[in-house]
Amino acid sequence: MKKINIGLLGFGTVGTGVARILLEERDLLRARAGVDLNLKYVADIDLTTDRGVALPAGVLIDDAQRVIHDPEVDIVLEMIGGKGIAKDMMLAAIRKGKHVVTANKALLASHGNEIVREASENGVNLAFEASTGGCMPVIKTLRESLVGNRISGMIGILNGTCNYILTKISDEGCPFAEALAEAQTKGYAEADPTLDVEGLDTAHKLAILNSLAYGMEINLNDIYVEGIPRITPMDIEFASEFGYRIKLLAISKDKGEAIEARIHPTMIPFDNLLSNVNGTVNAITFSCSAADDILLYGRGAGMMPTASAVVADIVDLARNMLSCAGVRVPMLSCQMENIKDIPIMPVEDIKTHYYFRFAALDRPGVLSKIAGILGNHQISIKSVHQKGRKTDGAVPIVMLTHRAVEKSVSQALSKITALDVVADKPILIRIEDDDREE
Repeated sequence: MKKINIGLLGFGTVGTGVARILLEERDLLRARAGVDLNLKYVADIDLTTDRGVALPAGVLIDDAQRVIHDPEVDIVLEMIGGKGIAKDMMLAAIRKGKHVVTANKALLASHGNEIVREASENGVNLAFEASTGGCMPVIKTLRESLVGNRISGMIGILNGTCNYILTKISDEGCPFAEALAEAQTKGYAEADPTLDVEGLDTAHKLAILNSLAYGMEINLNDIYVEGIPRITPMDIEFASEFGYRIKLLAISKDKGEAIEARIHPTMIPFDNLLSNVNGTVNAITFSCSAADDILLYGRGAGMMPTASAVVADIVDLARNMLSCAGVRVPMLSCQMENIKDIPIMPVEDIKTHYYFRFAALDRPGVLSKIAGILGNHQISIKSVHQKGRKTDGAVPIVMLTHRAVEKSVSQALSKITALDVVADKPILIRIEDDDREE
């Protein structure tokens, strides 16, 4: 039986999970792949920490260059993370004619176009199923299962940390800081949670998915990103009264000449399947021309779910090598010459429904002033609730709008904020609800 040698760079959380599967399930993988997947090297600067995986003698080394330059290594697994040494190692492996598997979404979102071109020019594969959605087969679904479909849109929950925090706030009414602290205690959030709670991790994933769905270059910089730190139990309670839950969503829509791509807290109705995706679970829906709507659901992070996706890529590459198939599936769905530079729509041009919460002083005429400014900016109010929960002399006024243009909303809220009867910056939450009228 043919043996394929694997070199693993990085023996952290995901790298440990990958090594475990390759060693413990070697017979199963041999039966399914038709080749022997041999973990020849695991390279890491830390040779002493016990990861709970018994590596064969001589496998664990501290020299990544040895992995790159060994002509017997067929597949290199980049599990280092970051955008520095990881990029250098990946490009070096590609230039040595080795296939590469990575889970590094930040690197791909920032430098993926360059890396994919390099892999294409060198006739090797770059596989990255684990970069987006953990164990959910998001990449394979877009590249292979839906190859006969035009994708008109994607909406997903792609960050387990944020979903856990919002679930805690929704179910227990605890403030954001308390929910975040619990997420950190349970290991769901990093000590520095910025990438997660500010939506940047989700943006990395959406940049990759946009490329696969629409045949466009990876574009991270133009995606609108807004995080969840300003979401309060009060807003979640009001949302519930209106029949909505709040989720951090990645939203992408094909608008023909441009792609609408944004990440922000979003109100979705109770009967939307995504509203019932709770805890650290991820999910995403694809809207397709032939297959209609498809939902994928599963663990989006963690050692073993992510390692499962990495091993799936390894087996795909091994099968290609066994059959001499080369680069069988285009890395970004389309052939390189057909990948286009499609622009992302500026967020001020989007048109959607909105939730506003104003902290207004309890004085006559306040509501009419706010409504007048909204009306002057062509923002039509669907419903208004003035709640009697006075805080520091202010009461919350909550409004839902009909569909409005983001630029007009921004201009109106700026003027409302400047009113002397408004005590704080308004809260804005966008609403995705296909059943609402215009």
